[in-house]
Amino acid sequence: MWAQRLGRALATRSASSSLHRRISARIVDNTNIEVRPEQDSQPLTFPGVWLRDNCLCPECFHGSSRSRKLDWDNFDTGVKPVSLRTEDQKPDKELVVQWSDSHESRFSLQWLRERSFEEKRQQSYLADFYRPLTKHWSGAEFPTIARHFSYEEVMQQDAVLLEWLQSLAVHGVALLRGAPLDEGVVRRLAERVGFIRRTTYGEEFVVQAKPGAQNFAYLSLPLPLHTDLPYYEYKPSVNILHCVVQTESVGGSNLLVDAFHIADILRRDYPEDFERLSRVLVDWNDIGSEDGREFHNIWRAPVICLDAQGRYTRVNHSVPQRDSHFNVPLAEVQPWYESYARFVRLARADAHAFKTQPGDVLTFNNIRLLHGRTGYDDTERNSRYIVGAYLDWDIIYSRLRVLKKGGGSQ
Repeated sequence: MWAQRLGRALATRSASSSLHRRISARIVDNTNIEVRPEQDSQPLTFPGVWLRDNCLCPECFHGSSRSRKLDWDNFDTGVKPVSLRTEDQKPDKELVVQWSDSHESRFSLQWLRERSFEEKRQQSYLADFYRPLTKHWSGAEFPTIARHFSYEEVMQQDAVLLEWLQSLAVHGVALLRGAPLDEGVVRRLAERVGFIRRTTYGEEFVVQAKPGAQNFAYLSLPLPLHTDLPYYEYKPSVNILHCVVQTESVGGSNLLVDAFHIADILRRDYPEDFERLSRVLVDWNDIGSEDGREFHNIWRAPVICLDAQGRYTRVNHSVPQRDSHFNVPLAEVQPWYESYARFVRLARADAHAFKTQPGDVLTFNNIRLLHGRTGYDDTERNSRYIVGAYLDWDIIYSRLRVLKKGGGSQ
């Protein structure tokens, strides 16, 4: 008897639990759809026109390319949900919508949750999966924020690769140790992420003192703080610098500054300078030749570039590579020079100096950090040999997202 009572109790509890987990939905204001994943949970509200635009049926969506097939020449932006039903039998519960255009759409509960219009979930998606939030730092903080990784572990383990790329995205700099002393390191590392960015100077480039140098970096003189290739509209995003041979002379140290931190100081303490440096267009240029090909690159952009929300997108800075053309009103010239001088002084005062050793690979965000080098003595017996390459953030962010979703090695 007790076994029968226990069986009935368990069945009743199971039915109650199933009912508690039941998905429900209703139409709100004739246009939106409110979904309640469980009986006592907070509802999720979705615009009807957005759901219809995102219909996943074969008629509207191409599965293998994950692209819409909707004919937007005939898309009705006034489309409305007519009726709803939910299907709870499947492991992943579904919402089924009948539309005013006589179409039917199905959406899984997991798919809906991942695309919730709740502000907290949207902020989490934008701050982590879309693009990790940056954390700005002063020169004094460099030893605590600059993470070190094993080159071999980055090359062999996806978990370490993810940590390296995440550090680059958040702090803009990371150092790899123990790389082989051959010129193929930068290419192999870039291809571990995606592929190298080619520029006027090729895919890989060597930074060393050269007679008749066509670039200021190819001298043993002090190299002022700068961003690489500010004269490109689509500037290379991440710099990879592999130290193969390091000078034993005094000098040859790397200099790094978080220019976003310097912009924070200007915005807080010198708002007029910040406004001017984020508004006045500067003509950045590079004229020369490489491997027998002549070039003349020009791009006009402010020192501090902002998006529509006032967030930093990139910093442009190179004292040597500003054009003699300055296409601004006469009254803007002197104030701009004074604001730019303040920016340069603040950056120079905040620069952190350190010297990479053979086998080190310095990686940093070229659209955020300023970098430079102290001067050194260059002789046949005492030289410095750095191999460089570039990656683009589009490629890095793509790899990060694949790794976060559990994707394997390429």
